[in-house]
Amino acid sequence: MATVCLAAAFPRAIDRYEDAGLRQAVVDATARRSSVQVSASPPTLGSTQGERESVLRPASLRKQYERILNVLERPLVADPGQSTYGARTTKSLEAAEKWLPRPSGLPAQMTLAAHHGLAEHARLRAGRLPRAEGRVTASAPAVEAAVTTETAGRLRIKVGSVIHVPAVGRAPLAVRVTGIVAPRDREGAYWATQPILRTPAIMRLPTQGAEPSTYWVGALLLAPEAAPVLLGTPGAPARYWQLAPSPAALTASDLPRLASSVAALESGPGLLKVREFTDPEADASTELDDVLTSYAALRSGIRPLVAVAAFGTATVAVVVLLMAGGLTADRRRPELALLRARGASLRGLTARLFAETAVVAVPAGVLGLAGALLAVPYGRLSYAVGTAAAVALLACAMLPARAWVTHRAVRVHGAREDLASVRPSRRRTVAELTLLVLASAAVFALRRRGTSGESAGTAGPGEPANLDSSGDQLVSLAPVLIGVIAALVLVRLYPLPLRWLARPAGRLRGAVGHLSLARAGRTSVSTVLPLLALLTALTTAAFGGSVLTGVSDARDRAALLTLGADARIEAMGALPRALPDRIRSAPGVRDVTPLSIGYEAKPGAGFETVPLVGVEPEGYARLAQRTRLGAFPAGELKVEGASRASGSGASAGPGSTPSTEPGAAGPADTDGSGGSPLPALASPSVADRFGTRPFPVRLEDLSEITVRITVVRDLTPALSGTDFLVVDRAGLGATPARPTALMLTGDHLDGGALRKAAGTTADVQLRSEERARYVDSPLQSGAERVYTVAVAAGSGYAVLALLLALMRAAPERAALLARLRTMGLTRGQGRRLLVLEALPQALLAAVGGALTGWAAVRLLAPGVDLTAVALATPGGAPPPGTAALHTDPVSLLLPALAVLLVATGIAAGQAWWTGRRGSVRELRAGDSR
Repeated sequence: MATVCLAAAFPRAIDRYEDAGLRQAVVDATARRSSVQVSASPPTLGSTQGERESVLRPASLRKQYERILNVLERPLVADPGQSTYGARTTKSLEAAEKWLPRPSGLPAQMTLAAHHGLAEHARLRAGRLPRAEGRVTASAPAVEAAVTTETAGRLRIKVGSVIHVPAVGRAPLAVRVTGIVAPRDREGAYWATQPILRTPAIMRLPTQGAEPSTYWVGALLLAPEAAPVLLGTPGAPARYWQLAPSPAALTASDLPRLASSVAALESGPGLLKVREFTDPEADASTELDDVLTSYAALRSGIRPLVAVAAFGTATVAVVVLLMAGGLTADRRRPELALLRARGASLRGLTARLFAETAVVAVPAGVLGLAGALLAVPYGRLSYAVGTAAAVALLACAMLPARAWVTHRAVRVHGAREDLASVRPSRRRTVAELTLLVLASAAVFALRRRGTSGESAGTAGPGEPANLDSSGDQLVSLAPVLIGVIAALVLVRLYPLPLRWLARPAGRLRGAVGHLSLARAGRTSVSTVLPLLALLTALTTAAFGGSVLTGVSDARDRAALLTLGADARIEAMGALPRALPDRIRSAPGVRDVTPLSIGYEAKPGAGFETVPLVGVEPEGYARLAQRTRLGAFPAGELKVEGASRASGSGASAGPGSTPSTEPGAAGPADTDGSGGSPLPALASPSVADRFGTRPFPVRLEDLSEITVRITVVRDLTPALSGTDFLVVDRAGLGATPARPTALMLTGDHLDGGALRKAAGTTADVQLRSEERARYVDSPLQSGAERVYTVAVAAGSGYAVLALLLALMRAAPERAALLARLRTMGLTRGQGRRLLVLEALPQALLAAVGGALTGWAAVRLLAPGVDLTAVALATPGGAPPPGTAALHTDPVSLLLPALAVLLVATGIAAGQAWWTGRRGSVRELRAGDSR
């Protein structure tokens, strides 16, 4: 039932987080990018003025809007609540009113738009909505309009204001403002697709001077019935239909069809149909296809990693089902052999076993499917039912298949079938060699091409991107195949150490050690499946745990690289003098390191800028050592004889008072001590340019210092770029030495308290908040949850395999203890006997699982890139670094230790319970062979 539940829930969980990721990608892309905008100019050649006016009237636009909606091909569905249509001027019109704001003396300009649905998407704040008196034509002298609250506030427009815009061949058109409205959803597609209708903008004219000329551009919202008046202006009016995709209709499984629908409307058959009833020159534009390609690229980086977890858990589940069927067949072997000896046909026997198993498996499968549907209520039902039926059928077929193989020939007594006597057959050898070849090919392919091979969205010029890439399935099986090969090797080697240990154990006093090793060596060949299940499960758990740890470590590292400390407080100018002391008293703060950062320092005689950081060497060296970002000895940056922040009191000149501020040294000490160059820590690129010779650096306040590079580091906490210089701020002047940033270290920092202490002049960034930014999509969080469940399921199946193996041998062991106690075996010896008997297999599985997991991670790490899961960034910005797979000791050792503890615990518990219950019942039951 649990296996059916996991199998049925998996495809629905994939559907849920992939669909959520696609919808969030479309929503986060802004309506301006995701909406499809169809536009067409009014007809010109061969059309009368009346015909040109009629196409701008609401009835005509509405009819065309409905026909455009019918052209859309599913799964591209328009959201009726955010889609709209209308007419507007494509060129802004100059407003003559001098009371409108003029930043550079240029008059404001206006865009006229007849936007349909204003009453449903805006709240009236003042006045009333605009109306059209009578039948408006292109020659109408005046119309009414509304403006948004943002337009009214920034352009000083009030109800009753009249704005005049140019008209063609007549007096200017008077537009009287009758109302001020506030958008109900300002970020919705209705307003955000054309943001100028909602928010005025300052435009800049290209000029040669230092101060560009600017002017305001706003929008006047006319009544839809007044759209024909746009034809009487020089604003080049155009019709438009903006179609916002409905997020609820978007599914990741339909991504190729969705991209095809967008392409058809943008430049394919859909656009040709639109042109038939709108205008031959109609155009459709959108960036939704770019959004889909970006999403597909992210998904293609995540899907193969999820496939690795899925294949691993599925393989372990299948092995455990095989093992359960095999153990049941072994337990019922005398019964089935007797039935065959009495004349039962092989077909009738297997049909009977199938029916017996189905009586239990089918109801359990139905319950498991119901549990999966309740646990994951979203997703495609057909996939869940299909996987549940496949698992139920596999469970029903395991016992009959094993019985078919074992009882093809009628036997009353079988030969010994233990690991010490049975030799592998040629067929088994061929099968194992085939698996070895497949595993080698999978590892080679993964190391060479990575988990996903050719990612979606990376097609060459002129080639369509593959939006449905799911990676190579053989590559996804690589960790599992490594575990399977290791298990088969260990099964072949398992008898050897037992034989080596049995002879010296026979010379010891007492029979417990020798007897336990002898019984462990005579374990049935059915041990192959438990060992295979254990090793595969441990390998899967170790690999999955290493993936999760690698993702977490990569996010921690990326956040640290971005901020350089646990928290960072930075301002555009100098920070208040009392701020460091206030920050030190904030909860959780352990240390505060002040920095003086100048981003526009110019080294040498050129115009190229390099960020320069002034630091206190001792504190900054501690910070670099703690964060492991370019650690260095503090003495390499110290300025000998210069004033220190702790108050050495350098002289600032005649008549001046000693100062305890860094940089308070006199002019003679500007370049360090007595004019000597300041020691500097530099990045490799800066060190390559300037070498170790002294060179001048012009600071932002136009002062100049001389520095000499003494330390080269790839990274430094203060800056995340590849160019930087770090010097002792005691050698800087008073102005450039003022702290502009504070680097904080501590545990459980309180962001609210830090922001309250810093005030509004400084920006506060926390490492924990920066880390959270890298989980930008439900694709990432969903993949992490699937991996977590896969690791837990793999560990659970390992324990289940061990329990099944031990429970299968429990009656035989109880009878053995009963017989041995009649010969004088004590309870303590009985516990040691069972523990030592179970220990070889459990120890072999634990050690082999840990080593196999370590080997799998080391072998596959070069081909596994965790960046897509760990470090997705908003807006498609490049992540700060990469995320690589590395071994996690906890994931390697914890499942292995759990197997050892469970095995020894069950053996000791069975011995204790058998000794407490007595041996009469087992002796009466007879031999369990």
